[in-house]
Amino acid sequence: MAIALSVKQALSSSSMIRKMFEEGAELKKKYGKVFDFSIGNPDLQPPPAFHRVFEELAADDARGKSPGSHGYMPNAGYGDVREALAKKASAEQGCRVPPSHIVMAAGAAGGLNVVCKSILNRGDEVLVSTPYFMEYKSYVSNHGGVLVEVPALRNFNLDIGAFEKALSGKTAAVIINSPHNPTGIVYPQSDIAALAELLRKHGEKTGRYPYLVADEPYREIAYGVTVPPVLCAYENSIVVTSYSKSLSLPGERIGYIALSPGAGDAEELLAALIYATRVLGFVNAPALMQRIVARLTGEKVAVDVYKKRRDTFMKVLDAAGIEYIEPQGAFYLFCKVPAQTQPGADGGAADDDSAAGDDKAFSECLKKRLILGVPGSGFRAPGWIRFAYCVDENHIASSAGAFKEAAADWRAASPV
Repeated sequence: MAIALSVKQALSSSSMIRKMFEEGAELKKKYGKVFDFSIGNPDLQPPPAFHRVFEELAADDARGKSPGSHGYMPNAGYGDVREALAKKASAEQGCRVPPSHIVMAAGAAGGLNVVCKSILNRGDEVLVSTPYFMEYKSYVSNHGGVLVEVPALRNFNLDIGAFEKALSGKTAAVIINSPHNPTGIVYPQSDIAALAELLRKHGEKTGRYPYLVADEPYREIAYGVTVPPVLCAYENSIVVTSYSKSLSLPGERIGYIALSPGAGDAEELLAALIYATRVLGFVNAPALMQRIVARLTGEKVAVDVYKKRRDTFMKVLDAAGIEYIEPQGAFYLFCKVPAQTQPGADGGAADDDSAAGDDKAFSECLKKRLILGVPGSGFRAPGWIRFAYCVDENHIASSAGAFKEAAADWRAASPV
């Protein structure tokens, strides 16, 4: 028996992040200490309030105070939970989001699949700025859509002109992600406003207003910058978020979808989101986690810890002479592959930028010093490499020598 051709093709280009993570596990078995910066798996404990609420709900359950607490509920989630999260979304987005516009989701990944199922017809296009989290391609293709890659500006902000050229009558949606994985940048309000205006004009011209889908699991991990709202910037916008990062609950698969209060055909779209939640097999978001996050709307992990790790990591990279984009949020450093040294015209050494950019080869070079990162090719950005700093600060600091040695090895090697 054969597996589905689409799955077979997807497996051949499976996530580079997961591949590096699995390879890291093997290296740890062999060498013990490995500087594994490959996967964005939050290591911070959830806030203390999480454990307190967890224990309170478990105690109530044990005493029979909450009968039916493990049973089915409406597919969109508990009414009181949706009400609590509508208040949270309203405060973040700068406009009143009614509880009916909240649909609880099995994490952001589940939420994005629900959105794609609800809005895509076969052959519809979804635009995304490169680099991007590569699972988007699978989420879109899962539901018959086609992901269209739009080059970013040199600083990785949105290239509005490039989006204008990429829009077509088949465009169903644009996905944005801010704070951004893998670069850590936060799109400025001017970018969001310009993109919203572009989508409005496109809708007026074609009669089809694309959805603006904001993937926001890192919204609450930002370093002294404000993450601009999306729901109040564009009528046909949808925010998908989770508590995987903000509360360090990636394994609990809990998040929500928020629909702009100004969305056209809102009732029909909400019905579609609820239907998709059921038929995709989620049925509903986890019951216990719904109740917990509803009581933790003012809580988040210690963002200052991530900031200290970022600052420590930047010092390590500076000492090794590795360039990077300074993260404004999330917990990733996106680094440029250094140029290699080759002979100059006079026989001396000369730096040739054209020799830089082989991120896979640089990844192998780092691996020899037991450093793991994810090649930028895995995000459609060859010539770059991503390091996740959701690891202990001392571990980051202790990698300084290995980074210096690896960078020296790389620069001394002859370019292929």
